[in-house]
Amino acid sequence: MLRKQDDYIMIFQDIFRTTQPLAAGEPGMKPKNKLSRVLIVGGTHGNEFTGAYLIKKFEQFPELIHRSSFETLTLLANPQAFTAARRYINKDLNRCFLRQNLEDSKLSSYEDLRAKEINHLFGQNGKTPVDFILDLHSTTANMGVTIIVDNDEPFNMQLAAYLNYVSPSVKVYSSGNSGRSHNSLRSLGRFGIGIEVGSVPQGVLNADFFLKTEAIIYTILDYLQQYNQGKVPHFPNTLIFYRYMEAIDYPRNERGEIQAVIHPQLQFKDYEVLNPADPMFLTFDDQIISYQGNSTVYPVFINEAAYYEKGIAMCFTEKHQITI
Repeated sequence: MLRKQDDYIMIFQDIFRTTQPLAAGEPGMKPKNKLSRVLIVGGTHGNEFTGAYLIKKFEQFPELIHRSSFETLTLLANPQAFTAARRYINKDLNRCFLRQNLEDSKLSSYEDLRAKEINHLFGQNGKTPVDFILDLHSTTANMGVTIIVDNDEPFNMQLAAYLNYVSPSVKVYSSGNSGRSHNSLRSLGRFGIGIEVGSVPQGVLNADFFLKTEAIIYTILDYLQQYNQGKVPHFPNTLIFYRYMEAIDYPRNERGEIQAVIHPQLQFKDYEVLNPADPMFLTFDDQIISYQGNSTVYPVFINEAAYYEKGIAMCFTEKHQITI
């Protein structure tokens, strides 16, 4: 039997433990432009099953994501890669949405053609342009539940702050300096965020993160509904978030071969402090390579499996607190 929405509210409260009740129906952010169409995307990477199977569920039970003030659509972004249980077929779909690439007729890989198709359907000049894109991902890194914002757009930051307030364990990661605001699927919408959960192995469904992702989706949809109605509740408007600084590769030899592993003291320590001289890597001849920077950083996506091919061992971030 399908769970009722109230059941998921109970799951959300049980998993996320709201710090204090929100006042329902209080006036908050007034909508400048109401949202007409929301797109929930899963399977952008075919071996990230959490989002893909949530899309399958919502296609089977569309009433779960129905809200009266906007249309909610779903998309299994990379169906061939999902069938093959691979991240992609020819190239990473979530790097295929640069404007010049979408307009380049010479780019004809499966993912390039799929990106053009998605843009034709849901881009701002598409058949059914969407106002908000919610892109679902999972990671092998110990990121917990992370909200990804690709820029400092006030709407996205306000939503991220709300989710962090409702669930203080939720982290907010700003990827804007990495270029993701230009080449990711969610860049097609006027607004958009990503949900990244882990640690989850590739090609595996994890019930805990499946339920957490599902609960956050309903919370986001309810927020968007309140936004359209001019009823977003007041909440403390400070936000701690982690802004991308740079990607760090593994130590390599002259042939480009990896020569070290993530140091055991750093493994699974996403969002935790890394100070100058702290261990980062352990070489195959048992030498410790320490962090040589001058300032404290907060690594994320530590030892992400999908990033080996990209030459990324982790990403450094800076911790910020802002008032929205």
